[in-house]
Amino acid sequence: MTSFSVLIVEDQARFREGFTHALSSVPDIELLGIAPDLPQGRRMFDQLLPDVLLVDLDLPGGSGIELIRHAAQTRPQCEVMVISVFGDEQHVVSSIEAGATGYLLKDSLALDLPGQLRSLRAGGSPISPIIARRLLTRLAPGAQGSSGPSPEAMAAAMADEEVVALSEQESRVLHLAAKGFTFDEIAQFMQVSPHTVMTYVKRVYRKLHVRSKVEAIYEARRLGWLRD
Repeated sequence: MTSFSVLIVEDQARFREGFTHALSSVPDIELLGIAPDLPQGRRMFDQLLPDVLLVDLDLPGGSGIELIRHAAQTRPQCEVMVISVFGDEQHVVSSIEAGATGYLLKDSLALDLPGQLRSLRAGGSPISPIIARRLLTRLAPGAQGSSGPSPEAMAAAMADEEVVALSEQESRVLHLAAKGFTFDEIAQFMQVSPHTVMTYVKRVYRKLHVRSKVEAIYEARRLGWLRD
């Protein structure tokens, strides 16, 4: 396959390092650079003219959707892959409408990133399975055999909870909490400070839209992330 270039716009250092490691020894992919925020990402995009843009949505300085829209307007031949913890309808649909052709949740990135980018460049649309299933469910014919989703199905789809991706540490904290361990005990098990554990807990609460450990465990079980 013909080689191509990639620009990454991502604010979290651990993901920037992971992307760099994944692409550093790939002969057919040239990593042009990595921007940590939206303004720098836009400047680098205009200067470097990448073939593929890999962009997060929640960025310092604004939303990655702004950069997706800019890329689609100024360099439509550039393929755009979203990388995000957000898998809810609003973020996914807004990204696609802006011009994204691929959408991966960050917990999917343990998969072959070069392979995902090659697929995107070759005309595919890599998308995390859980998001693909939600989209297919929305597009499925209604119960009466109509060519599109019924109003009831659309209403139900609009009411669905957001699909989120937990980091490895957040998921581990949640699983240990579900087993009955206190946050102080979890800190000891993970060999981190209680403050760090509470940071993970707050992120879990925010992503699940809950306010307590009990609610978080309930939501995680409802989503199939935990087993009784």
